[in-house]
Amino acid sequence: MSTRQKIVFCDFDGTITVSDNIVAIMKHFDPPGWEAIVKRLVEERAISVRHAVGEMFRLLPSSRQQEVIQFAISNAVIREGFSDFVAYCKQNGIKLLVTSGGIDFFVYPLLESFDIPREHIYCNGSSFEGETIEILWPHACDEHCGADCGMCKTSIIRSYPADDYERILIGDSVTDFQGAKLVENVYARSHLIELCEELKLSYVPFETFHDIIRDLEATIQA
Repeated sequence: MSTRQKIVFCDFDGTITVSDNIVAIMKHFDPPGWEAIVKRLVEERAISVRHAVGEMFRLLPSSRQQEVIQFAISNAVIREGFSDFVAYCKQNGIKLLVTSGGIDFFVYPLLESFDIPREHIYCNGSSFEGETIEILWPHACDEHCGADCGMCKTSIIRSYPADDYERILIGDSVTDFQGAKLVENVYARSHLIELCEELKLSYVPFETFHDIIRDLEATIQA
């Protein structure tokens, strides 16, 4: 029986929340040029996540700070079962880290009601000091990653070696793809399923966190 501690690296946008909050912000405020940036990132894979997110937010003036923050928080919907999943991890000694390509001004407020220590939440920062919104990158790629992630999930995953941890990734999109290549178990939905199938990476599909709890329970009992 494995003595390794289970550790979860859980995406935020489109995973903990039902939809992608950055895309929702862009759709709502609709600054000219944002759709072309998304196309270059998701469809063409011609630019990095860091480049795309940074460029999109530079399209929004800092003067709209409160509008942007209020919309992001009020618009987001937490995915079914997340509260139960947080409790399940705590009850079963599973370390839960939120590894988000999202931004601090909506990630922290939306997670505030859940029992997750702040030091277990990794996300990008923001500055409203200039004319446009500037995204900050406190968790940039290390020397082992050249993907220019912005918030580098693989750097965090590598700090928990496979010899000591059974590593589980939960995600939905391109920001989770590099991490999915490293871990032992992947729970995927949306674009991450397509990416996993492209490279023939093993994954378990999910729609709610109850699906993940059921699969983890079945794995323990097997």
